[in-house]
Formats: sequence, C-alpha cells, structure tokens
Amino acid sequence: MAKLLFIKASPLPDDVSRSMVVATAFLEKYQEENPDDVVERIDVYTHDIPMIDGAFMVAGNALREGKAFTDLEPEMQQKLTQFDALTQQFIDADKYVIVSPLWNLGIPPMLKAYFDTVVVAGKTFRYTETGPEGLLKGKKALQIHGSGGVYSTGESDLETHGEPYINTILNFIGIETLPSVFVEGVDYDPTRKDEILNAATEESIRRISLLK
Repeated sequence: MAKLLFIKASPLPDDVSRSMVVATAFLEKYQEENPDDVVERIDVYTHDIPMIDGAFMVAGNALREGKAFTDLEPEMQQKLTQFDALTQQFIDADKYVIVSPLWNLGIPPMLKAYFDTVVVAGKTFRYTETGPEGLLKGKKALQIHGSGGVYSTGESDLETHGEPYINTILNFIGIETLPSVFVEGVDYDPTRKDEILNAATEESIRRISLLK
C-alpha cells in the first residue's frame, strides 16, 4: 500500500478547471488500478496554508537561538504547528500529483506558499560540502499543467516559469518527476476544447504505469 498526495492549485471548481477535469479522470482510473493505495488531497485555495512572513521568520530565529516553543505567542505556535504538519504530510507520501494552472507565466501564489512548507532544510533537503542534497529520493511525482496557450512545444517565444519551476522544486528535494501532462491551447482555439481535454486525459492515464 502506498500513499498518493494529490495537490490541487486552482481556485476554480473541479468541473470548471480544465486541468482538474483531466486530473479527476486520471485519479478515478488510478484508484481503480490501485485500490489499496491511500489518496490524500490538498486544495491550496481552501486549506489554511501558513504564509512565511516577518513574524514567522522572527519566531524561527528565536527558536534557533534557544527560545522555548511554549514561550511564543499562541497564534504563532499554531502557525508553526500547522506548517510542520504540512511538511510531515508531504514527507510521508510516496507519490505526488500536482495539478496547477499557468498564471502570468508562473504558478499560483498559494501553490508557492505551499511549496514553502515543503522545501525545509534538514527535512526534505540538507546542505552538504558539495551543495544541497534532496532527502526524498525514491519518490515520484506527476504534474498536470494547464494553460490557455501552447508553451510546451516551442510554438510560443515566451518562456514560462510554471511547469519548469515545479519540476525543479521537486527535483531539488530528491523527487523524480515524470513527463508532465499539458492541458493547453483551449484559449487559442475553443472549438478544440473536447479534443484537447480528451487527449490530455488519455496521456495522463498512460502515466499511471510510471507512477509505481
């Protein structure tokens, strides 16, 4: 039995977000083929994701200097506990599916906030004399990435920092990333919406065998 962490990074309803339409079909097929696996879901726009702000950083420095956790303000204790719980949930998973849209050539801000709870020195990576080393080796991730335009095939001159950033973050902490599934181009040609969604869904289902 393995644990799959399914991370949704769109604030749109599942039946409206094009990437989630594909991801939902993928997940149904995945659970059909892996009935013993546990699937946990994180929706970064409905889950209370702690933000790293000034007060958070001050509290972290105070703890490193020897201040007792119980001497922090109750609100900060709760925030740090919540932060640590998200880190541990990510560590405890065996595989990951990240479903995200491209926003202004990058990723949604709440997904970045979520990754800030995941990339933690000493827990998911460590510093060594030869550079940083990921600690989550042996785990795999699949990204299902949606965009209105087409960016994965070189048809656009624009460089995006969405799909590549997510794969870079995951690789940094040691996770092997499978070839991404792109749900793209509907805004270029809305008449091809069903064709694009169906093709991406079929491609995502083919990835199931790689997510072992």
